[in-house]
Amino acid sequence: MSVAINARIVALIGVVIAASACDTRPSRASADSAAPAAAALPLSPDTLRPTVITDTLPGDSDDPAIWVDPANPMASMVLGTDKGDSTGGVYAFDLSGHIIRERSATPLRRMNNVDVQTGLTLGGRPTDIAVASERLRQSIRVFALPAMRAIDNGGLPVFDGDTTRAPMGVAVYRRPRDGAVFAIVGGKGGPATGYLWQYRLEDAGNGTVKATKVRAFGQYSGRKEIEAILVDDALGVVYYSDEGVGVRKYWADPDSSDTPLALFATAGVVDDHEGLAVYPTSDSTGYIILSDQGANRIHLFPREGTSANRHDHPLRGVIPVQAQQTDGLDVTAAPLGPSYPKGMLVMMSNRGAFHYYKWEDIEAALARVRAPR
Repeated sequence: MSVAINARIVALIGVVIAASACDTRPSRASADSAAPAAAALPLSPDTLRPTVITDTLPGDSDDPAIWVDPANPMASMVLGTDKGDSTGGVYAFDLSGHIIRERSATPLRRMNNVDVQTGLTLGGRPTDIAVASERLRQSIRVFALPAMRAIDNGGLPVFDGDTTRAPMGVAVYRRPRDGAVFAIVGGKGGPATGYLWQYRLEDAGNGTVKATKVRAFGQYSGRKEIEAILVDDALGVVYYSDEGVGVRKYWADPDSSDTPLALFATAGVVDDHEGLAVYPTSDSTGYIILSDQGANRIHLFPREGTSANRHDHPLRGVIPVQAQQTDGLDVTAAPLGPSYPKGMLVMMSNRGAFHYYKWEDIEAALARVRAPR
C-alpha cells in the first residue's frame, strides 16, 4: 500500500463541506445491519467497533485499498480482493459498504493484495491505477480508475514465471522527483536476500502498461512469507511484514542503497505480522499501522521515528478491533464526508467482508492505550 501527502487531499476539505450539507443518504450496510454474525464474537468492552461492515464477498476476502475521488470525495471507493481460485476478483465498494458491480473486476484467479496509485502517465494523461496480484496467473493486474478498466493486456508476468514465488504482496511507489511509477512485489516464497522484485510501470504506447524489472532487494527470515507491503511516497521508504519476525524498512527508490534501514515490531505480535498502512498527520509525521492477525488488534508506531533516529519506530499503542484474523488493511487521511471527516481505516475480516472505522474512533482509542515513550 502507498501514501503520498499533497495538495489534493487539502483541496478535498472544501468539497466535502459542500457535499455534506446536502447528503442525506443512509448508511445501508451499517455495522448494525451486518451485526448478526459479528455479535456472536467475544468482544471486550474496549474493542473498536466499525461504522460499516461491507457486503459479503462470494469467496475469501484478503486485502483492501482506498481510492479517493478528487472531484467528489463521497464517491470514493474501497477496493477489496477475493481469493477465489477461479471465481475471485477485485471488488469495488462504495462508502456505505455495498458492492459496485459495474466497477468490480471478476472473475480472476486467486487475487491477493491490491494497491492504488495516482499519476501514472498513460496516453499523455495522468491516470489513477489499481495494481493487484493474481497468484494463479503468476502476474500483477493493472486497472485504470475509477472504471476499473484493465490496462495490462491480460496481466504482467512477475518472477520470471517461477511458480514457487507466486505473487502475493504488492505496493505501488510514485517517485516524487520524476513521477516514475513502480510496483514492488512479494511472493509465496523466495531467497534470504532479494525477496522483493521491483518493476517500473510505463505506458506501452497502445493504451496498456508494461513492466520492467529494475531490482531485487529485501531480506527474508525464511520463516513464513512476505505479503503485506507498504510504500510511503513522501518519505521514500518501503515497509514489509516478514511474518512471524517483524516489519522491515528500506528505501523505495531503486536508485538508492539496498541497505536495510530498520527492523521493528519484533515482539508482542500473535501469529502473524500482516497488513500495513500509514496515516499521515503532516508531510512527515503520523502513524504506521500494523495488523496483529492472531490477536485481532492493530499496533501503531510513529511514522517519523524518534528525535534521535528517524528509522527507530517504537510502539505507541495497541487497539483491539472487531475485524477478525485480518490480513490486509488500508487507511486514508482524506476527509470523506460527514461519516469520515478525518478519513477512515479499512480492515479485512475473515467473515468475507471488510470493516470501515472512523479515524476519530482510532484517535480516541489510542489516547486511552498509548504506550509509554
